[in-house]
Amino acid sequence: MNIQLSDHFTYKRLLRFVLPSILMIMCTSVYSIVDGFFVSNFVGTTPFAAINLTFPVLMAVASIGFMAGTGGSAVVSKTMGEGNRERANEYFTMIIAALFGGAVVLSVIGFIMARPITMALGATQEELIRDCVLYIRIGFLSMPAFILQFAFQSFFVAAQKPGLSLKANVAAGIVNGILDYVLIVIFHWGLAGAAIATSAGQIVGGLIPVIYFMRKNDSLLQFKKFHMHMDVIGKVCINGSSEMVTNLSSSIVNILYNFQLMKLAGEDGIAAYGVILYINIIFMAIFMGYSIGSAPIVSYHYGAGNHTELKNLFRKSLTFLMISGVVLLAASEVLARPLSAIFVNYDTRLLELTVHGFRIYSLAFLIMGINVWGSSFFTALNNGLVSAVISFLRTLVFQIVVISVLPLWFGVDGIWFSVVAAEGMALFVTGIPFHESPEVSLLRIAGAVYVTLHNTYDILKETDMAWRIGLRWFRRSDITMNLSFQCIRTS
Repeated sequence: MNIQLSDHFTYKRLLRFVLPSILMIMCTSVYSIVDGFFVSNFVGTTPFAAINLTFPVLMAVASIGFMAGTGGSAVVSKTMGEGNRERANEYFTMIIAALFGGAVVLSVIGFIMARPITMALGATQEELIRDCVLYIRIGFLSMPAFILQFAFQSFFVAAQKPGLSLKANVAAGIVNGILDYVLIVIFHWGLAGAAIATSAGQIVGGLIPVIYFMRKNDSLLQFKKFHMHMDVIGKVCINGSSEMVTNLSSSIVNILYNFQLMKLAGEDGIAAYGVILYINIIFMAIFMGYSIGSAPIVSYHYGAGNHTELKNLFRKSLTFLMISGVVLLAASEVLARPLSAIFVNYDTRLLELTVHGFRIYSLAFLIMGINVWGSSFFTALNNGLVSAVISFLRTLVFQIVVISVLPLWFGVDGIWFSVVAAEGMALFVTGIPFHESPEVSLLRIAGAVYVTLHNTYDILKETDMAWRIGLRWFRRSDITMNLSFQCIRTS
């Protein structure tokens, strides 16, 4: 079945089009899991800790590729929908060229600053510092290719070739897995072997698309001569900022979760949370893959002014995401024990803690998909501001609020329920822009956030001096926020 962006999308056609993107995200997500598996089982505890400590930094830098890919494909697809394919190809080439240049600069900086970065992450033991520096430096050598790999995931969809993106990522994953086994198990290269294997996979994943688009092909996109358009680059950054925010925020939030877990459950709590995140990566791939796969379709029809098809995509997407949420929740409840046992079957107490935590955590799957897609939907509509606000609140603000408050009432269970509560709050905010103008939407969102933060301050102000100091600025902003809130009430 030859599927084009201009088509009318039935459920069957839509699912066939987004399926490669879902599988692609799953393949990409396996990078850290494969490295972690081989290093933890064949190298040792300290190198495993080095990977867990440094990989979020590498992913944070690589998220620039997500920003350029999602934001850029929205601009390119909209331009094609307007009937200007030649300009769309020029924009595409310009975005990739600018992204590669920026990636090279960041890689040089990251390589040089490897030790200061490691120290900032909290590493104190010399052995751990040495392992972290080694992994970071090898990782930054392939960072330009890794960034391009993420960017091309969206552009392959815009080019109507999602299957090629899947093949490129599968090839990268196979290279990574094979080299992990060869370099770690056979040659005993340890952590360096894991880093080299990952970098080799990233180079394959970034190089295949470059070769494809450099040559004459039958897709909608191809590299062309271009002129720099800084206004377009700015639009790309704004459009894709939500994806950037999501990836950066996750690192901060994970630190807060680990802090609370260490206080309430010790090292077992942190280990259980790590296992939950490993499993969550695979489940989340369905929502992220669907969002990436469907976004260029939305952008194309938005550019073509086809509002009937936009409504059709909206209805079918919500239906798919709600059904997927129910299926994932059911699967999580049934598979919680066997999936957790893959990682922590050696400790009965830890296994029970992980299973219990994951069964609570998985309740978020009911609404998580709608929130992820909602942010992506506004990116596809070239409304990067609303998308970024939704993403910022969902992945950072609401998460910080609930992880600070709920453990005070419910202990460790409050930590597991935190993601559920945050997603529920995000669902409310996500729904506002669908019913209001962008200006009114942002005011209403600001009001909701103010009320949330103000109530959080009232809860926390009696618990700990450090919290009071950290949240004192809420009080200082009362006048400004009250004025905004009055505008909201009268709008």
